[in-house]
Amino acid sequence: MGVWWAPAVRVLVLQAAWALGGGQVRYSVPEEAKAGTVVGRLAQDLGLEAGEAEARRLRLVAQGRRASVEVSGASGALVVSSRLDREELCGKSAPCALRLEVLVERPLRVFHVELEVTDINDNAPLFPAARKNLSLSENSPAGSRFPLEGASDADIGANAQLSYALSPNEHFTLDFKSSDENRKSLFLVLAKPLDRESVAVHRLVLTASDGGRPPLTGTVELVISVLDANDNAPQFNQSVYKVQLPESATEGTLVARVNATDPDEGINKDFSYSIVSLDPAGNRDLFTIDPKTGEIRLTGALDFEDVHLHEIQIEARDKGWPPLSGHCSVELEVLDVNDNAPEVWVTSLSVPVPEDAAVGTVVALLSVSDRDSGANGRVRCAVWPASPFGLVATFAGSYSLVLREALDRERVAEYEVEVRAEDGGAPPLRASRGVRVPVSDVNDNAPAFAQAVYTVLARENNAAGAELARLWARDPDEAGNGRVSYSVAEGGGGAVSGGVWRSASSYVSVDAESGRLWALQPLDYEELQVLQFEVRAVDAGEPPLCGNATVQLFVVDENDNAPALLPPAGGGPGPGAAGEAASGPGSGALWAWAAWGAPAGQVVAKIRAVDADSGYNAWLRYELWEPRGKGPFRVGLYSGEVSTARALEEADGPRQRLVIVVRDHGEPARSVTATLSVSLVEGAEAALAAAGSSGPGPGLRAAAGAEGDAAAAAAASTNVWLVVAICAVSSLFLLAVVLYGASRWAPRAAVLSGPGPATLVCASEVGSWSYSQRQSRSLCVTDGAGKSDLMVFSPNFPPPPGPAAKETQPEPPALLDTVSAPPFPAPSRDTPAPLSPLSPAPLAGGGGGRAQPPVPEGGGRWAGAGGS
Repeated sequence: MGVWWAPAVRVLVLQAAWALGGGQVRYSVPEEAKAGTVVGRLAQDLGLEAGEAEARRLRLVAQGRRASVEVSGASGALVVSSRLDREELCGKSAPCALRLEVLVERPLRVFHVELEVTDINDNAPLFPAARKNLSLSENSPAGSRFPLEGASDADIGANAQLSYALSPNEHFTLDFKSSDENRKSLFLVLAKPLDRESVAVHRLVLTASDGGRPPLTGTVELVISVLDANDNAPQFNQSVYKVQLPESATEGTLVARVNATDPDEGINKDFSYSIVSLDPAGNRDLFTIDPKTGEIRLTGALDFEDVHLHEIQIEARDKGWPPLSGHCSVELEVLDVNDNAPEVWVTSLSVPVPEDAAVGTVVALLSVSDRDSGANGRVRCAVWPASPFGLVATFAGSYSLVLREALDRERVAEYEVEVRAEDGGAPPLRASRGVRVPVSDVNDNAPAFAQAVYTVLARENNAAGAELARLWARDPDEAGNGRVSYSVAEGGGGAVSGGVWRSASSYVSVDAESGRLWALQPLDYEELQVLQFEVRAVDAGEPPLCGNATVQLFVVDENDNAPALLPPAGGGPGPGAAGEAASGPGSGALWAWAAWGAPAGQVVAKIRAVDADSGYNAWLRYELWEPRGKGPFRVGLYSGEVSTARALEEADGPRQRLVIVVRDHGEPARSVTATLSVSLVEGAEAALAAAGSSGPGPGLRAAAGAEGDAAAAAAASTNVWLVVAICAVSSLFLLAVVLYGASRWAPRAAVLSGPGPATLVCASEVGSWSYSQRQSRSLCVTDGAGKSDLMVFSPNFPPPPGPAAKETQPEPPALLDTVSAPPFPAPSRDTPAPLSPLSPAPLAGGGGGRAQPPVPEGGGRWAGAGGS
């Protein structure tokens, strides 16, 4: 054995280069090679560098049956892993080629390797039995032929080419005929007539030798008994019967009917049929023959995929003594039917697939096969649904599942792909294999707010840390790609407070996780009316994506400022004039003159006040607190004008003390008190006092006491020169009054006190108010019968920070004494025009106040009117 085994162990490399167009490597290895035998340097033949085979996980992919070879991880060589038995792997098929698939990762590639297992002469010829008994008639003529069952050799090629030899004798020779690969006949030929009386039993040794180097042999002992008498054997009408049956033939199907005749008579003429042998020998239970009729029927199932040609040896033996027999053969060709459905295997699967994977990305490798042959074994494959995946044929029976279209995880997060295979039979058979392909997320969606602009209302004097609103942005991505954090955008907005630009982040803050908008400090409407800024939502993806929303925060006014008294216009006498005594911001001590006999309705003085709040909180009313009852004076409820209620008489005394309360309309209401002392004098003294006043309007001064007034009157009456001076001054005063009246009552057009056009704000039919996006302006009009002031207000959107913003920032509008004939029917001086629930209140105190509804729409201010 050692002489011929050593050459067989050597590895025969038939081809280690790529096949043109196919990318295939071929190797050859003899069967029975020892484990560890190197078949070929696979990594080197595939073009991989040293060490790259292990790094890229070079490995084999099994395809249903054991390959008995493996890839060495360190060297990348293809080595024998277990016993290689060609006969077990391929049977009688030649050549014995194993198709292997080799995978390499990073990137994923598949190579096809064909491994041919070559035959060695490791199987000796084998006869069905160690002894064969034959009975021959002594009157058998020379040249008679007796069929023998030949030996079988599991090897192929030259190792299975058998030759026969018979032990030396004088009566018998061998005749071996091989018409084709499937028809081989062995006959024992009678060379010399037999003589039972001389030799009754012949013992011969039949030796079969194969064509291997060295050859192997097998033997069988032939025991030939010589019979006397019956000298005519049955004869078949055909030596060979050829039959075709489909493999779907059922049990009991008639295969063939053989027919033989015997020219003898009597018992020597009667014969019976039997099956002598079958090739292949393992199918003895597949057929049966009727001994009388010669009908051969199936007793099992045919399988084209196992054996496609059966050879049945039939014998007809008569009943003479010795019995004689005739022989024929039946060759049954099995026809293929489509009885095997295709088979689909997933050999490699790369999931999950990122949603930004490029078109053409390989998702899975599949192997498809069909055991049938011809059209029945030709398989067509398709993938369902047709998109976004497709199949690409890479090799015979191998396919790649590739990406045909772009993926979107937010639309479809997982695909159930079905690979369908159909053969070409009639009817076709089908098979399918499901592949689950999940799609992994990438950060391809930016957070999006539900609104582009959020309008938020916040009351002033809110507590620090109060929640103002809650913002929410949606990101359809998952995990970190969809986790949104919020922040106030840097440089995204702010406001001017106290003449200094402050960013929005100093007023408000956004919770990074919940999107809640918090106030960092109490808000003051008098400093800040509208704050516009941007909130940014950023996800946690890589790279992060963001979305923005604009927030308009309107501060709603609260009644947190009490009215304040103002000095008279032009610096003339009046409440709070320069140099006059006042008790503080809450009250003032003032005085004025009134002439005896002044008619009812004559204006004596005017109380001027302003409230820093807006809307109803800044709508002022004036009430006479003392004296109560029917006094000689009254106060305009909304104008603040102190006028005579009736004609003044001497009984009213030389001085009247009036306590006037100025109150706003807020909840709760706030107020300020003014004390007015009115001195009652003669008409000439009143004119003199008026002439001594530096400003227009009724005389109004701080109270100096009754003693001072009496001394002045005594000096005027006793000093003639003083009378002359008084007359001169009175003349000048009258001239001044005429000029003042002319200029006061002359009609003139309204003038806007600021640059650019202004917008008049008025009530609509339903009582709601609109606003103009311009800076607030004061409107000056001429005097008329009805006295009212109009203020135009607009939302104060802060300009962007920077030098330009400071240059264009308007100065606060001056509060002007303005009176005009109203464009609408004027109400009485002391009674305000009726207001709807949403109408603005008129400004009190000569236009010094501002009016705003409790909840402005869009951050606008309200216009108000008040008497001068």
